[in-house]
Amino acid sequence: MSILSSAVKSELNSSKHEIQNASADISKEFKNFLYDVEDLFKSSTSLTGDDLNKAKEQLNQRIKKARATLDDASGNILQHARRTAALTNEYAHQQPWKIVGAGVAISFLLGYALASRD
Repeated sequence: MSILSSAVKSELNSSKHEIQNASADISKEFKNFLYDVEDLFKSSTSLTGDDLNKAKEQLNQRIKKARATLDDASGNILQHARRTAALTNEYAHQQPWKIVGAGVAISFLLGYALASRD
């Protein structure tokens, strides 16, 4: 195995963990956001004047926080995806016959599996 293939594997593992973490963060943030909005909605039904304006401001701040969390998570995912794509592209250019061989093997196995169904 070449050094580059281990770098690609390492980057793929890193990207996988980053995506899993970002997904968990997004899910947690979304649930918290819904709970906060629901609480604000319930409490704001009887509010008037300044209290209603404070509730609106709290809601706006919560929306900004949720957007920031989502932007941060998506930025991290995008950054890892770009690095992984660049490393994979570099590997493909340095090891084209391995990729061609893998493609031929997969095609052969797929063709064999489909042909045996008849």
